[in-house]
Amino acid sequence: MSTPYPFTAIVGQDDLRLGLLLNAVSPAVGGVLVRGEKGTAKSTAVRALAALMPEVSVVPGCRFSCDPVAPDPACPDGPHEAAGGVSRAARTVELPVGASEDRLVGALDIERALSEGVKAFEPGLLADAHRGILYVDEVNLLHDHLVDLLLDAAAMGASYVEREGVSVRHAARFLLVGTMNPEEGELRPQLLDRFGLTVEVAASRDTDLRVEVVRRRLAYDDDPAGFSARWADQEEELRERIAAARALLPHVVLGDGVLRQIAATCAAFEVDGMRADIVMARTATALAAWAGREEVLAEDVRQAALLALPHRRRRNPFDAPGLDEDKLDDTLRDAAPDESQGEGDNDPDPDGPDDGGDGGGGGGVPPQADGPDGPAGADTPDHAPESGGDAPGQGRPSGGGEQQPVRAAEPFRTKMLSVPGLGEGAAGRRSRARTEHGRTTGSRRPQGALTKLHLAATVQAAAPHQHARGRSGRGLVVRRDDLRQATREGREGNLVLFVVDASGSMAARQRMSAVKGAVMSLLLDAYQRRDKVGLITFRGKDAEVVLPPTSSVDAAAARLESLPTGGRTPLAAGLLKAHDVLRVERLRDPSRRPLLLVVTDGRATGGPDPLALAARAGRLHAAEGTASVVVDCESGIVRLGLAAQLARDLGGSAVTLDELRADTIVGLVKDVSAAGRAA
Repeated sequence: MSTPYPFTAIVGQDDLRLGLLLNAVSPAVGGVLVRGEKGTAKSTAVRALAALMPEVSVVPGCRFSCDPVAPDPACPDGPHEAAGGVSRAARTVELPVGASEDRLVGALDIERALSEGVKAFEPGLLADAHRGILYVDEVNLLHDHLVDLLLDAAAMGASYVEREGVSVRHAARFLLVGTMNPEEGELRPQLLDRFGLTVEVAASRDTDLRVEVVRRRLAYDDDPAGFSARWADQEEELRERIAAARALLPHVVLGDGVLRQIAATCAAFEVDGMRADIVMARTATALAAWAGREEVLAEDVRQAALLALPHRRRRNPFDAPGLDEDKLDDTLRDAAPDESQGEGDNDPDPDGPDDGGDGGGGGGVPPQADGPDGPAGADTPDHAPESGGDAPGQGRPSGGGEQQPVRAAEPFRTKMLSVPGLGEGAAGRRSRARTEHGRTTGSRRPQGALTKLHLAATVQAAAPHQHARGRSGRGLVVRRDDLRQATREGREGNLVLFVVDASGSMAARQRMSAVKGAVMSLLLDAYQRRDKVGLITFRGKDAEVVLPPTSSVDAAAARLESLPTGGRTPLAAGLLKAHDVLRVERLRDPSRRPLLLVVTDGRATGGPDPLALAARAGRLHAAEGTASVVVDCESGIVRLGLAAQLARDLGGSAVTLDELRADTIVGLVKDVSAAGRAA
């Protein structure tokens, strides 16, 4: 087994370390979601935490880690007789992004369940993680149905496995830690809310810290055991402090005045529901215990708000998370009772709690004195983000008068656009597909492990052979060849590739704000339907891939906002660029079907017969069967109908900006009904 990097050797990333330690002190906080760029010690810190967790006592031989003092009465390995337990280290279980549902929750032996009536259950990762840490790296890339199962188990403290009326339940209480890079896409808001805390991490820009990052990492890579031994004393001190804080936690008093501050803060920031209030209360209590106090102070409430509220107050998937600290301080001051208006309440530390070295303040992580390898540093090399100096498309000749970017109009709910036919892509919410979840449409012989039994088809396949198999009782004699897998139909996510006209013909009529609003609305729809998106723009002399296909809809929205307009209209170049992108994506992910959205008025300029070139490029997409929709942006009294002709060349359909709104038809019906009643 490899030697983990010492937790105390990670310096910097104070919020990350504090969030993990608070959950170690009080698992009821509800876990932590770590958001940040690559190379910022997210995974290293989570794996290092396991070595600090107190040992757990378990029933010998129990696959579900039952506590011998209070064993689970519904444990599948039970009932357990009163006996002494054995101690072992708390486990850290990692959930791979590509794990199956059976690997997560466990699986039943369906053949034995049908023929023998035996609940032969093979535990999954949730059982392994009971009373330990469940770590999900890149949790935002996990399939939605797995995230739902994971968070349900975390909320209920139990996992349920059901297969055609046969069910198994076992305890599943664990510290849930997820890490993610927002560039790869966001979690749905309702899933974000299920994580107790969230922390944002970023690479340090301090040269000395970055030097120490490299120095410590190289020392660890050269001699992991020796490096860890040099930090053994600090690790033991931190382990003892966690144990002391756990012991103190039940004695911490959460006064009415502090509760009022918590409630006022959640109300001021307009969070949904009551989960935020509860998490803040638990976090503030853990902060007090971590600082060695039996009373929760206003500074604990402030730090708890910074950890528990940012991810709960988001209203739009394109809004950046964060908290207005000035507003937070004003709210805490206004809600504080008169007797608590002391120096500590009126002047909270704007940089967060102190380092906890003297046991006072709002908690914080232990001070990291100059260790064997030098002053404070972090454990992995940090990477500077790409320069954001030039907006996409700027600094490049446009072939005409370029206009400054305009703001997008207010987004709206769009009508449903989908790919025709039946796909087999990644789970999502757009087009029809064969999926593991959805309504049952038939059965087939299983290919590999059986996951969803079609009971009626299985019985029908086994029934003709009962006499030949010597059936002599009530049980049905079922063989492997009789089992039938249920085929189900649900929804898949698609690759939505936007091809946006940013030429002068769009800007001259002051339509770009409306066009950007429509594309932003479609991006919001793609976010909700779990699609991948890509963005191509054409203007001037050529087309540009502004954003290659990605799961980060936020990135597409940011590129769209900074998009300038002007110049000629190389429509054919845009369509050909889209063809190249789709060709590469078909090789990379052949099961994900594309939907091409061309946002244009249909005009084309530049070169000989540009409309004929655009028509040929469109027919190229049609020949490959690419589903397409043209969003017709033409306006005015006289209309040429060029966008509709382009849609015919693409073999797709055309909708106007007005028709794109989901409420257009509903509004028309209401108007007609009102007119009828008036008549």
